[in-house]
Amino acid sequence: MNDTTDTARDDGVRQFTIGYDDDDIRVDRWFKRHLTAVSFTTVAKWARTGQLRLDGARVGPGDRLRAGQVLRVPPAEPVRATEKPKRERAPLSADEESFARELVIHKDAQALVLNKPPGLATQGGTKTTSHVDGLLDALQYEGESRPKLVHRLDKDTSGALLVARTSRAAAFFAKTFSSRTAKKVYWALVVGVPSIEDGMVELPIGKQPGTGGEKIHVDEAEGSPARTRYRIIERAGNRACWVELQPFTGRTHQLRVHMSAIGHPIVGDGKYGGIAAFLTGNISRKMHLHARRIRVDHPDGGEIDVTAELPTHFAESLKSLGFEPMAGDMMPLDTKLPPTREEKKAKARAHAKGVRKERRGERRGRGDAERGSAGRGDGGARKGR
Repeated sequence: MNDTTDTARDDGVRQFTIGYDDDDIRVDRWFKRHLTAVSFTTVAKWARTGQLRLDGARVGPGDRLRAGQVLRVPPAEPVRATEKPKRERAPLSADEESFARELVIHKDAQALVLNKPPGLATQGGTKTTSHVDGLLDALQYEGESRPKLVHRLDKDTSGALLVARTSRAAAFFAKTFSSRTAKKVYWALVVGVPSIEDGMVELPIGKQPGTGGEKIHVDEAEGSPARTRYRIIERAGNRACWVELQPFTGRTHQLRVHMSAIGHPIVGDGKYGGIAAFLTGNISRKMHLHARRIRVDHPDGGEIDVTAELPTHFAESLKSLGFEPMAGDMMPLDTKLPPTREEKKAKARAHAKGVRKERRGERRGRGDAERGSAGRGDGGARKGR
């Protein structure tokens, strides 16, 4: 079976045959995926009272399901008057559906890659009604379920955004991103030129107090570790340069905070660079940060490797500064994660320890040799007497 199927009895008891996409999922997560109106408290109560059954046997919220098994679910409990009904998504207009499909730059049975335009949020929030998540109904195509976001880009960041088409793919990609095996390459236009052409920024970052979590800053004391590699692609004198950015951690606003912290804010990023983040002349005031490429393992084997074309304002800025558009794709993609500062220190300590041990061995060897020589001399003297 490829999909979970549902049958109901006259007494209201429901039976679900677990599909291939839900193989090895926890019971509580299955409910969160398929029966969102059922709370964890209800699932736990059903399990505790023996009403929840898997192939006839009792099952707990933390137990795992296998494809082909049958899950018995009690009748749905009535919604209390105090509970608000779940809000239905408004149907998309023909223009919204067309717009969503124009964003697709890669499509297969398990995944989509979109080229997200700047100014479009990935997910909704307070006062944010237009977003990628709201457009996903248009991208179901022949699939059995609605596509699912597996990572996000800032509203003003453009570029490659991976979307899972099945629950199995969503779980697979989530593990891939959490294990940092997915490779993401960003292009950015930054103010000024870093003194080091190929550098690593290792500065911990966290939420800035007093901003309600809306702004991030470098926090050496309590911040989470964050690592960004940058490489200069081309420069326009000392005014600005085009850089490749590769994040080795996935912190909120990491690239923007790191580049601002080293004195080279991303052009158009007034939030972290202030007035210094804007160039004069005909350079756009929009954010110049673009997710150029994503490479990630595919759930069915092989890999997805997709590049996203630049938005108009970014391409025009590169042209205005005299940069060669093809230069950025000449940079090789790192396949090995460089060692952290702590790993470098540990390696240095281990090397120093080995050197000290070797020197102690040399001194001990010389001492033994000297004592042996002295012993042979004494023996000769005694023998002579």
